[in-house]
Amino acid sequence: MSAIRLEPIAGSDLGLKVALTNAHLPTDDIEDEGRTFFKAVSADGRIAGFSGIERCGGDCLLRSVVVLPDRRGEGLGRAVVEETLANLDHAGDIFLATTSAASFFASIGFDEVQRASVPAAVLATRQLSSICPSSATIMKLIRPST
Repeated sequence: MSAIRLEPIAGSDLGLKVALTNAHLPTDDIEDEGRTFFKAVSADGRIAGFSGIERCGGDCLLRSVVVLPDRRGEGLGRAVVEETLANLDHAGDIFLATTSAASFFASIGFDEVQRASVPAAVLATRQLSSICPSSATIMKLIRPST
């Protein structure tokens, strides 16, 4: 697996918007406040993909994870997610919503949770309240016990 370096970018970044659109991921709210996005650059200096975090009170929503088509199959998706999670500076829970990548996120340590168990601040995000379909799988990062 290649090393990934994350560079902060604005939600208005054209590369982010194009990558999300091409991957059929939502862009409706990426310029709203409270979101932090990253460009993932691999060890060879090429853009590998993008990721984002939305703060929800003491918790976070992992979002907008995409690997560019010409970089898929290199193990970079896992690297992008792991680097994004490693850069979080809080101890709250981390959630995500997906319609097509539950098995991928499960392999990284996320488990499916019922909507009723998700904190209100996470459910109130535009992502979960109106953008993602109600059929989306909601997942929570399960951290190892210490």
